Amino acid sequence: MTNDLQPLAVWTFGMECAVPNDIYDMLVEGEVPECAYKTIRDVAVFTNKRLIVRDSQGITGKKVEIYTLPYKSINMYSSENAGRIDFNAEIELWTRAGHIKINLAKGADIRKLDNIIASHIL
Repeated sequence: MTNDLQPLAVWTFGMECAVPNDIYDMLVEGEVPECAYKTIRDVAVFTNKRLIVRDSQGITGKKVEIYTLPYKSINMYSSENAGRIDFNAEIELWTRAGHIKINLAKGADIRKLDNIIASHIL
């Protein structure tokens, strides 16, 4: 039996960065990037419509997998700021596809992401 509380995906986002130019080719009409974060191997971009996570794979990084999470598929979310002992902040998303956990590096602005998600799902 599987544990439904275990995340479907766990992503780690580092510090905020510039939106890569090639992301603009993926955007639909009326979609605007709001912020981007470094990931372990690539980038995550929050737009006004969705979260896009680009994950370079393989030794050369030429193989790229793109994850798209439309905000309209988020049923519930939680955010937890970093504490004295736990240095990472976290956002958890419960979606139609399953549970997704996002770890944020020390210094990343959890409240900014909290506000972006809330403003697009509420």
